[in-house]
Amino acid sequence: MNFDLLWSIAQTFATTALVSVGGISTMIPEIHRQAVEIYGWMTDAQFASSFAISQVAPGPNVLLMSLVGWRVAGFAGMMVATLSTIIPTSIICLVAARLENQLTHAKWYSVTRKSLPPLIVGLIFSSGVVTARAAVQDAVGVLIVMGVGIYFFLTKSNPLVSIFASIVVGVVAGRLGLL
Repeated sequence: MNFDLLWSIAQTFATTALVSVGGISTMIPEIHRQAVEIYGWMTDAQFASSFAISQVAPGPNVLLMSLVGWRVAGFAGMMVATLSTIIPTSIICLVAARLENQLTHAKWYSVTRKSLPPLIVGLIFSSGVVTARAAVQDAVGVLIVMGVGIYFFLTKSNPLVSIFASIVVGVVAGRLGLL
């Protein structure tokens, strides 16, 4: 067992989790940067595959962190990545919940609460951009990303419609030799 690798995983996921304002999805760009660009633990394609599996599988979004840990260092890596993501944020959540009643009257607190939603939307948007760059390698992928984005912008339909349509586009593109 490579303890140096596990320590690197723990540090990477714990420090990233500490700034995961807005949830796990806001960690995606930094986890991609660390796992692919800095440490070279995985390729863009492996990261995109892990992201896709984590989104298709039922369960919490933390599954992505578990899958990255698994790809990097097996079962031990999965456990370290998962716990390093969950423990710091759980502690912050407990402390924040206890302090919230005491802070609700402070002016800076209400200003901070109002500024968080735009920050979170920006972080989630950047997660989408980073993931799209890692996953989309051709014009068909760009077409699917844009189609799904426009579909959700214009409608309030079930996501299964866009999933099915994307699969059909992928199969047709594959049969035409475009993939």
